[in-house]
Amino acid sequence: MPVLDQFRLDGKRALITGGSRGLGLEMARALGEAGAQVIITGSSAENLHKACEELCSEDLHVTSIQADLSKPEAAERLCDVVLKEHAPIDILINNVGGRRINTPTEDLALEDWQRIIDLNLTQAFILTKRLGGAMIPRKWGRIINIASINALWPGKAMRGRSYETSKGALAMFTKAVAADWAVHGITVNAIAPGPFLTDANRRWIGEKPEFEAEVAASIPMGRWGRPEEIGPLALYLASEASSFMTGSVLVLDGGKLLW
Repeated sequence: MPVLDQFRLDGKRALITGGSRGLGLEMARALGEAGAQVIITGSSAENLHKACEELCSEDLHVTSIQADLSKPEAAERLCDVVLKEHAPIDILINNVGGRRINTPTEDLALEDWQRIIDLNLTQAFILTKRLGGAMIPRKWGRIINIASINALWPGKAMRGRSYETSKGALAMFTKAVAADWAVHGITVNAIAPGPFLTDANRRWIGEKPEFEAEVAASIPMGRWGRPEEIGPLALYLASEASSFMTGSVLVLDGGKLLW
């Protein structure tokens, strides 16, 4: 097969959680441009509608399902809908996640700890178990978990550590499932993004304008990542081009972890 043809996703169906904006939106665009049918999820009906309009205007095949995956029962309901109405899923990108809580460990309530664990880890387990598990009889599948460089490095001036813990666990979950499911023709990999200029990070910059320059100065490339820069890597991991890669956590951070 010609090299570029290995990146085509014609006839494949992908589900991307948190796909209505930021990194998720750009991964949806990349997979759609490669020919995949893409289903995006998000908690905001307005953002989903806007994302679908934008992507469909580019002649991409995109639909959406509204789902707030911060609670495990919502992840279960999403799986019910997908398996009933949108199966089979060939490519699963567990992208939804967030920090939301920045409380010191010594003051962090158990319920707040659990909320971040559920958002960043539990929902990914549920979707992998049910939608990824449904790939086993078909002997082909791609699962991509969006971790963080904070899975590998705790960082400075961050409190609570539930975010780093959940992303670190997601990285190890990636490796464990990759080992178990390689025999079924399913690859499981993770992307660990560094600082990207997403809407969420722009809000942080709005509250602390000097933050943008401070972070850029800490990156060897001297700048933040652009959301569209994650798309090609996601496409690689979703395609036949990455057929011999599984259990990897690929860092995409402009070299930040080098310093």
